[in-house]
Amino acid sequence: MSKLAGKTVLIIEDEPNIIEAISFILSRDGSTVHTHSNGQTAIEAVAERAPDLIVLDVMLPGRSGYDILKDLRNAEATAQTPVLMLTARGQMKDREMALEYGANKFMTKPFSNADVLEAVRELATS
Repeated sequence: MSKLAGKTVLIIEDEPNIIEAISFILSRDGSTVHTHSNGQTAIEAVAERAPDLIVLDVMLPGRSGYDILKDLRNAEATAQTPVLMLTARGQMKDREMALEYGANKFMTKPFSNADVLEAVRELATS
């Protein structure tokens, strides 16, 4: 049985090809996948879906992933929810900011499907 079986994952990302790729590999691995692409309403989407794990892009329309992550960590309901951050900019300061704000893992685009799957499985069981 997969480590993701029965887990709900919310992907907050605005690039359709990335949403499709990650949704496909995570669904195939047994998780229920929801997607959301607007930074401004991301917190509402998290509250509505109550995911076991969040895949969060840094650059979103309306609001930065960093701001969303700060809100997630400051809310009791989501303070412990594992977050995998994705970014197109892989500079060290981006990684440091993500970790400082409470991301559990950080991944730079482009990434392999295998890497995303491994990271999500690891977060789902930690």
